[in-house]
Amino acid sequence: MKYSKQEILQYVSEEDVKFIRLAFCDVFGKQKNISIMPEELPHAFEDGIAIDASAIAGFGDETHSDLLLHPDADTLMPLPWRPEHGRVVRLFCNISYPDGRAFECDTRSILKKAIQVADKAGIHFYFGAEQEFYLFTVSETGEATKNPYDNAGYMDIAPDDRGENIRREICLTLEQMGIYPERSHHEQGPGQNEIDFRYSDPLTAADNAMTFQTVVKTVAGCNGLIADFSPKPLADKPGNGFHINISAKADDNSDYLHQIIAGILAKVCDMTLFLNPLNCSYQRFGNDKAPQYISWSSENRSQLIRIPAAVGKYRRAELRSPDPTANSYLAFALMIYAGLYGIQNHLQLAEPTDINLYKANADVLSKFKMLPSSLKDACESALNSDFIKQHIPNEILEIYCNR
Repeated sequence: MKYSKQEILQYVSEEDVKFIRLAFCDVFGKQKNISIMPEELPHAFEDGIAIDASAIAGFGDETHSDLLLHPDADTLMPLPWRPEHGRVVRLFCNISYPDGRAFECDTRSILKKAIQVADKAGIHFYFGAEQEFYLFTVSETGEATKNPYDNAGYMDIAPDDRGENIRREICLTLEQMGIYPERSHHEQGPGQNEIDFRYSDPLTAADNAMTFQTVVKTVAGCNGLIADFSPKPLADKPGNGFHINISAKADDNSDYLHQIIAGILAKVCDMTLFLNPLNCSYQRFGNDKAPQYISWSSENRSQLIRIPAAVGKYRRAELRSPDPTANSYLAFALMIYAGLYGIQNHLQLAEPTDINLYKANADVLSKFKMLPSSLKDACESALNSDFIKQHIPNEILEIYCNR
């Protein structure tokens, strides 16, 4: 829903809002915020709120530490877990230098630029996120453990599935914020859960992915648990995936899905650094339905990209390699650019791979190109990629490879 600045100010006044969280993220996608009082909100809309960015990853050093947060009025959301009297709301922000220049490491702005490029080309992208997470208990002293909250398996039900009520609370909290999950269930690992979202425009989907992790961690904490989104929380159990569904509508009504898939397959090695940014991200590949080879198919969950079964006109492709530590703004931006690359270069999609790659022999697997097998390999692919250099600021690329 679109809001004007005046409508936001009126809402804050009428709904007894006492704190406004101005939210943004660092280059790795970790959410940050600063709280302001209602009296400061007009100033925030007019001039921005200054922050010392020197201690934030990728945001500069002490010599150039001043940046300004500019709230996006369209992103107003109440935080339901805060008090009803003296309410707290959140607004995502765009970031600029004091002289008004856009801050190049503002990853939300990078996605906005990608959307503008696609819209100009007559292609309108949509994304749906599926994120997995583990629920772990805490010790008597309140420290995080690696003890799963339950020992249930895929789509089990209560009482084996102890996460049922937690997922319900998460979904209801999101609904109060105007975010509507599509489905939720217990995943394959002990204490592992998944919540999926219906598709939306790229910026909303990325904002919601960011909000989702905050809500999950908050609800888990309120129930005396720890939510873990890391790629491989338990060495011998399934990792956490961030499956990204992509679809598109064209102004000329053409169906470009196969060309979009071909573009993503062509550039996936280049972008893997930003889809899987941690060393432990690569421990997940090749196990428990996490892909390892560059391939596609319809429905087949052993492939990097699959086209899920769909009823009616809704067709989408699911990229299965990313994990929840990816910055959703960068991930979606790169997928848009890769999809456009496929369309603009009229890429042809190879024949689908309809075999189970997890059970294939070495001779069969030798015919497929592999994803990068380590963070070092992913860095090399990105550093040698003209595609990445064209769309990702050098400052961000260097931070990802040299941290």
